[in-house]
Amino acid sequence: MGLIDELEKLSSYSEELGLNLSVAEDRFKWFLASLLFAKRISADIAKKTFRRFVEENLTTPDRILAAGWDRLVEVLDSGGYVRYDFSTATNILRTVKLLKDKYDGDLERLHEEASNPKDLEKRLMEFKGFGPIAVNIFLRELRGIWSKAQPKPSSSAIEVANRLGLKEVERFEPKLVRLYLEYCKKRRCKKCPVEKYCKEIR
Repeated sequence: MGLIDELEKLSSYSEELGLNLSVAEDRFKWFLASLLFAKRISADIAKKTFRRFVEENLTTPDRILAAGWDRLVEVLDSGGYVRYDFSTATNILRTVKLLKDKYDGDLERLHEEASNPKDLEKRLMEFKGFGPIAVNIFLRELRGIWSKAQPKPSSSAIEVANRLGLKEVERFEPKLVRLYLEYCKKRRCKKCPVEKYCKEIR
């Protein structure tokens, strides 16, 4: 079994969350999750908090708006998202309201109206809390699903690809970023599933 086989066995964050990004409903859920992942907070807390949104059935624009700020803060806190609970609740509400006002609550319409990949990124960055990091998180897992989802690979993905001697950065970016966050950044080399392919530790 080679490096490509090992990478294909790894789950991206959207896959771990049980999302099927070929389904529009799950693309909105990933949109919400991307906002949570973008903060300077652990991936485990972001995942736990997203699952709390799912448990509370707060995974559509209408349900989120109906819940209101206080309820969103409660859900964020219950997931351990305490440090950024107030600002993130505000960002989520503003983002969903803009999505409703400008695109009738439909991310697919946003993609359709974007003239090209750069315009898509520009439109996404109009949402509160969606800076370059959140846009990359969101779009890198939509490559091959949305035709205009073609973000520039993140520096962390490129770094891991270089360590592995891998040229297919875009294809494996979600998994390369995960390897960086969970192993490279934490110096957990000996537990890394692709350790034997890494040029840095030979």
